[in-house]
Amino acid sequence: MTLDTNEQKRSAAQSLILCAPVSGLVVPLSQVPDPVFSEKIAGPGIAIDPTAELIVAPIAGKITQLHASHHALTITADNGAEILIHVGLETVKLKGEGFRPLVKLGEEVKVGQSLLEFDADLVARKAKSLITIMVVAGANAEAEPKLLSPGPVKSGAKFIEFKISALGLGQAPGSRDSAEEGWLPSEPLIVRADGGLHARPAAELASLAKKFKAEIRLKKDGRVANVRSLSAVMSLEVGEGAVVTVEARGTDAKEAVAALAKVLHSAAASGAPASTPAQTAPASQKPGAAKPAASKLDFSQTTSVKGINASPGCNDGQIFQLRSAEVKVVEKGSGVEAERARLQAAISEVKADLSRLIGEAKKKKDPSASIFEAHLELVDDPELFESAESAIKKEKSAGYAWDLSFNRVAAQLASLNNQLLAARANDVRDVGRRVARALSGVKQEAQVFPEGAVLVAEDLTPSDVAGLDQNRVRGLCTTTGGATSHVAILARSLDLPALVGMEEGILGLPNGTPVIIDANNGFLRLNPSAAELADLKNAQAKRQLRKKAEFAAREEPAATTDGHRVEIVANIKGAGEAKQAVEMGGEGAGLLRTEFLFMNRSEAPTEEEQFESYRAIAESFGPKRTFVIRTLDVGGDKPLSYLPIPKEENPFLGERGIRVSLRNEESFRAQLRAILRVGAIANVHVMYPMVAALHELKRANQILEEERAKLGAKKIPAGVMVEVPSVALLASHFAEEADFFSIGSNDLTQYTVAIDRGHPKLAAEVDGLDPSILILIDHAVKAAHAKKKWVGVCGGIAGDPQAVPLLVGLGVDELSVSVPSIPAVKAQIRGLTLSECQALAARALKMGTAAEVRALVPNLDPSDKPAGE
Repeated sequence: MTLDTNEQKRSAAQSLILCAPVSGLVVPLSQVPDPVFSEKIAGPGIAIDPTAELIVAPIAGKITQLHASHHALTITADNGAEILIHVGLETVKLKGEGFRPLVKLGEEVKVGQSLLEFDADLVARKAKSLITIMVVAGANAEAEPKLLSPGPVKSGAKFIEFKISALGLGQAPGSRDSAEEGWLPSEPLIVRADGGLHARPAAELASLAKKFKAEIRLKKDGRVANVRSLSAVMSLEVGEGAVVTVEARGTDAKEAVAALAKVLHSAAASGAPASTPAQTAPASQKPGAAKPAASKLDFSQTTSVKGINASPGCNDGQIFQLRSAEVKVVEKGSGVEAERARLQAAISEVKADLSRLIGEAKKKKDPSASIFEAHLELVDDPELFESAESAIKKEKSAGYAWDLSFNRVAAQLASLNNQLLAARANDVRDVGRRVARALSGVKQEAQVFPEGAVLVAEDLTPSDVAGLDQNRVRGLCTTTGGATSHVAILARSLDLPALVGMEEGILGLPNGTPVIIDANNGFLRLNPSAAELADLKNAQAKRQLRKKAEFAAREEPAATTDGHRVEIVANIKGAGEAKQAVEMGGEGAGLLRTEFLFMNRSEAPTEEEQFESYRAIAESFGPKRTFVIRTLDVGGDKPLSYLPIPKEENPFLGERGIRVSLRNEESFRAQLRAILRVGAIANVHVMYPMVAALHELKRANQILEEERAKLGAKKIPAGVMVEVPSVALLASHFAEEADFFSIGSNDLTQYTVAIDRGHPKLAAEVDGLDPSILILIDHAVKAAHAKKKWVGVCGGIAGDPQAVPLLVGLGVDELSVSVPSIPAVKAQIRGLTLSECQALAARALKMGTAAEVRALVPNLDPSDKPAGE
């Protein structure tokens, strides 16, 4: 197959008139401070210094390339011309920040149609330049372009004419070539450059390719693109960490492959990608292994290191750097059939091992069962196998091929602007290493840890954590990872304190260094004094005695000494936790997270499936206990494969919660019908998440009433989550429409203080006892009580011992906490007086910082006191 199928037609000089893609001042391409554009390596074109923030189509055609960072796109016109529009210089590094695409890949557009919005102020501050370039990619100019109008240009107006040839050099972006004969491939290459093959490195490759007679293509995941076509290469979306090969066919194919591979290896200062041959990356090297690089921490001066609380608790122990031996692999295989058989045998061995682990975990009712079930699905992933098989067909060994495959998939997931999906990259690595060990014959020996080990690693996999000896391991510390990872879930189930997002200097801490891991307060104390250790031991002993007493009194109501009653309920996500909540003295559920029904599946649960699940939970609570069901809370940050939610620059400020439900009304109605049906047998309430505007609540209630009338069901209370400051500020209006409020303090805090609570550097500054949050809660409670509506809190502060007296004093009627916290919160309230709580809350509302608020409230749990204070 020849990539250029209409060579003569495309080579003929053509006149091409383009409209301005953005309003602004025209700048000759030669003045753009980037040689890829100024020297026309990318093709002839023009630049505009924009005075507006909207990019429009300069010509009619199809969107054939839309970069993942949204700073560049290509329109292919009917005559084959590929028009690349590139907003700013070095904007790929923004990773989409400040850009919002208005079109989709493959969409047909008209002249002047809106394509892309950008935040000019943000881009100008964070990028090298805001100048916007438009080039005819890969074309040859017969003469300098002719400006049709002098002075500033207005978007959509005709303003430039090109006389060009060599249009449409690219094979259909991402297409699969059917004629595979005669292609000479390079070695597989792992792209390491920031941003991968974006416009600059792609243009340099295209320019180099034009020096050879051979056909040259870039291949990624079986998809190919003509290297001479800038837009075709960019359409492959070769991101950092992707595995690619260069292939050539023709008289000088060998020289062409060598030259392009050399450029890909070189990491040129001009911006060419810093790629390395795949074989230089140690196969199956444990990303969580400690780095040998010198630590940046001065251990003689540093007394503590901050981290993000992934699993609460406070223990003393000693540092143990967790290292894992590399699995060595050879590149060349022993025949295609033999290597394929080896891979299949290794996968079968791992599947059997995972099945055994699942069975053992289920017997112990261990949460690792569901995680290893997900791993069992991963090891059967056809993409992993097919990618490895493709390398095996090129005479690579099974170990080498598998290493390429799983590292590529993991890198793709890790690069996503999505915490949950990025966290799953760790699961892919875990499964990948299991198969790699099976291929090499290396058995995973059980680690022998010293007594009181606090494990330190760059990252940990679920397999690392699931088999830990709890009698020896006292805590976990990593420089990466997040509170949503499977490792964090397992650490919480094992009651092990865990800190994530710590600075890399901890990887240089010597083994045996005495420490206190204080996840409750977010830091690791180094070399604690004897007095600090004695205080900790004493506090832990007292805590154990107190927990026994609290559990014994778990059925007693949570009433202050002067008779004020507060309802204590649980945050749950299934029937198992519902039973545990009742056993722990819970008076119902203040929050059922229904996402558990919708996740990890290829289609939405049916109404009947939902009803049966809710019914099972309702049976645990009986007909009297309150049972609050939150409708589906997903969005760009918590996506579902079968629910189309567009990728957003900031998913926390886009389609989330009730907005998603109202835009997917059929699914929303099915969930409401299931909830209404359960209302016949239980004290069910429904609650809407992430409401920000009154019309959203009104519309949700209207749909609820329509479905109730169709079913002939009884009415159920409908409440709203107070997670967005606008709801708290307009609480008097919302109280007229809602039957109750439930304050989601976690989101309310991050939206109020403008800090992502999962941010690796700033998360420690997010505190639900910030006076601004207390003022919003106070406002919401007063507005609700004025309308005789009740208020609950289901966020993290509901179970915070320092927050409980304040919430009681502010008039909160219900606290919804984690199941294990129920006895402790009930016991704490029984030791308070309402009048003292009210006085304390009044003082807290006058404070200026969260620290000042916490200083007002004695920490009633000595074991939660920060080490060394």
